[in-house]
Amino acid sequence: MKEQVNYSPGLDGIIAAETKLSFLDTVQSEIVIRGYDLIDLSETVGYLEIVNLLLQGRLPDAEEKAGLEKALKNEYEIPVEILKILRLLPEKTHPMDALRTGISALAGYDANIDDRSASVNLERAYKLLGKVPAIVANSYRVLNKQEVVLPNKDLSYSSNFYYMITGKVPSAVEEKIFDQSLLLYSEHEMPNSTFTARVIASTLSDLYGALTGAVASLKGSLHGGANEAVMYMLLEAGTVDKFERLLEGKLANKEKIMGFGHRVYMKKMDPRALIMKQALKQLCDAKGDDRLYKMCEAGEVIMEREKGLYPNLDYYAAPVYYMLGLPISIYTPIFFSARTVGLCAHVIEQHANNRIFRPRVNYIGERHNRNVISN
Repeated sequence: MKEQVNYSPGLDGIIAAETKLSFLDTVQSEIVIRGYDLIDLSETVGYLEIVNLLLQGRLPDAEEKAGLEKALKNEYEIPVEILKILRLLPEKTHPMDALRTGISALAGYDANIDDRSASVNLERAYKLLGKVPAIVANSYRVLNKQEVVLPNKDLSYSSNFYYMITGKVPSAVEEKIFDQSLLLYSEHEMPNSTFTARVIASTLSDLYGALTGAVASLKGSLHGGANEAVMYMLLEAGTVDKFERLLEGKLANKEKIMGFGHRVYMKKMDPRALIMKQALKQLCDAKGDDRLYKMCEAGEVIMEREKGLYPNLDYYAAPVYYMLGLPISIYTPIFFSARTVGLCAHVIEQHANNRIFRPRVNYIGERHNRNVISN
């Protein structure tokens, strides 16, 4: 008699872990981060406050925030050998693949690599938060035959990240919007990349290995890679009319439209997307060019009318990054850099109360009689 199994494709609706970190409350339409609504936080605090909240369990006061920023600045530099490794990669290497390589290589510089204690993992988290932006920015630069930009410790964390990518100091508005985007990407309960990190961590593998796996997961176009796809789609169209025709053509061909739909936000817009939509409007108004904003709005109307789908964060983050002058191929690495804090917090939590993930399958293949083999 066949064993009874409950099968949910994609683990849809399956509770895989208990956490104190975050929760998507679809009833209240809130993204809960350690008890706070992320959208409310995005309007009152910055990325570093979220870092402290996720890793220390509380919003920092001014002194704690200053101490955190100083600690991260002390970790900005990456080993010169990492840059040498990045220079050996083929020119066509995607920045996410370069990022994966860079994070993996960092493990070799950890003298306590076998220590899984919360205190040592916390130190690793700060090291990674300091170094990942440098790997993101300079892997892109190296692959594109540009000069490496060293960190500028006189700038804020987000400003320095922007500076290393673009080679210029952001304006106050650019800094605020970029920082806000990092905050919105920082943590989001249990998406594929976070689940990947926790599964790897559950074997008692190290933090670098868990994040390396998460990079591979996030690269996929159904996850983090969607922001790049959105921007290429917008640029391919170029105007509102052409964008509408492009979307209608894709829908007629039953193609998936990137930037729309979410496993959790089924009947409304991702609340993070609304914040980025407002940021896009602000950037477009400042530059006197509202073409991207109008294209995105037109896309919203078509997708709601034709498919009942709503924008997710990637749909509006992509044109925001474009208006900020950031290279398209680096959008997903930026996403990962912002999510590094959430991933580290999940790995620390997993190691603190661990049980290895070992799911079962619903076997639908053939079953041969033993006598057939023996004869």
